[in-house]
Amino acid sequence: MLFPAFVALAQRVGGGLAFWGATLLVAGLFARLYFAGADQTAFQLTEVLGLDQATNAIMKEYVDISYGPWRVPVWASVGQYAGSLLLAVAAWRSGIFGTARAAMLLLAGGTWMGVLKGSSIPDVLVTGLLCVALVPLGVRMLQDRLTVPAGRPKLLSW
Repeated sequence: MLFPAFVALAQRVGGGLAFWGATLLVAGLFARLYFAGADQTAFQLTEVLGLDQATNAIMKEYVDISYGPWRVPVWASVGQYAGSLLLAVAAWRSGIFGTARAAMLLLAGGTWMGVLKGSSIPDVLVTGLLCVALVPLGVRMLQDRLTVPAGRPKLLSW
């Protein structure tokens, strides 16, 4: 569900900075699909082979599995970090997001990802903050009640 949200935000913000930010962020999201597939395969192997054999098989091939073919998922995942920075700056500069919401987007872009990476309470909190940042804009877009940006926001703004 983040793919359309980032694309819609970039369209609303406009400009090259937002375009490249959303493009890199979406590339990072698709890298997450690869990592999730590798995770799912590892978990399914435990049911087929048993825990010990599955652990040995995954650990033996972990580097090849985690980096993916030609390291494409790794390079795409870098887009999440750079893309969140670019999109947050573009949204802030356009006045669509204030400082707080831009910071929430930036924090969400810094969430670690990879094969067999664990999640923690801070990851859940950051995801909640991303919802707080994006949902009001999404609701206004669905209701066709978009406000006109008021120009460059103050340093401390919503």
